[in-house]
Amino acid sequence: MISAQRILVTPRSLTAEPHPDIERLRDDGYEIVYSTAGAMPAEDELVALVPGCVGWLAGVEPVTRRVLDAATDLRVISRNGVGIDNLPVDILSEKGVKIVIAEGANAMGVAELTIGLLFSALRAIPLSDAGIKKGGWPRVRGLEIQNRVIGIIGCGAIGREVARMVIGLGASVVAFDPARPNLDLPSSRFSYAGIDDILDSCDVLTLHCPLPRDGSTLISPERIGRMKKSAVIINTARARLIDEPALIEALDEGRLSAYATDVFDQEPPASLSLASHPRVVATSHIGGFTEESVDRATRIAANNLIAALKAS
Repeated sequence: MISAQRILVTPRSLTAEPHPDIERLRDDGYEIVYSTAGAMPAEDELVALVPGCVGWLAGVEPVTRRVLDAATDLRVISRNGVGIDNLPVDILSEKGVKIVIAEGANAMGVAELTIGLLFSALRAIPLSDAGIKKGGWPRVRGLEIQNRVIGIIGCGAIGREVARMVIGLGASVVAFDPARPNLDLPSSRFSYAGIDDILDSCDVLTLHCPLPRDGSTLISPERIGRMKKSAVIINTARARLIDEPALIEALDEGRLSAYATDVFDQEPPASLSLASHPRVVATSHIGGFTEESVDRATRIAANNLIAALKAS
């Protein structure tokens, strides 16, 4: 049994309501340190909390060198998801801090939200709901998903589940993934292609990939310009995958039909220029925020953290 060692817990879903899989770590002799309940911790709070912590179960909050300089005892960061864009990997490697991820834990939750956003955008569901609640009766002619071409960038655990779902709804999928995994989907409905070829042909583009390694924007102004005017973009991955000014301009000018997103570069967004746009459907980073996904991700992240601490 290890005593008097601290584990920092910062994901908003776990600080708002402590999870049994986190609390059980106390039985192993760890002290659990929570950041402010239900809020993304800022740099100053992390600097104050991280000293003395050997493990950190982290969310999507930005982690800076200043924070890591204060983390003199830190040995392991365990993510309750797969994204590590908020982590300075080079600095962590330099300091000998191991990173472990909860691979696939929230895949079903994010995939299901993607389908929800898809229907919301194609059928203007939020606009109708808001209009009726204001006493109106808005009617927007929508589009059916059957026989549409769905472009998917990234065929990991989430992307492959989205592909399976939309094919089941009668759509076809054209996908990009550098590894081109075998998804065991019918060749009449699924194929791989280059990104630009996908943008040229798809009715809906949905993103399930990390940022490019060089930090560049994947969906550039030029690539937005390749898409159909009736096209919809769905983003449940990372806000910086898309050039935001070019996206807003295309929505303003009707060169894109809609944008549906669960992610923003700053959360909550400081500017509502994108979130409040009439062609945008926005959710508050809830893709993996289901009972089932939180339970899976927390259990995996906690187990990964303890295993890594014991091995270090």
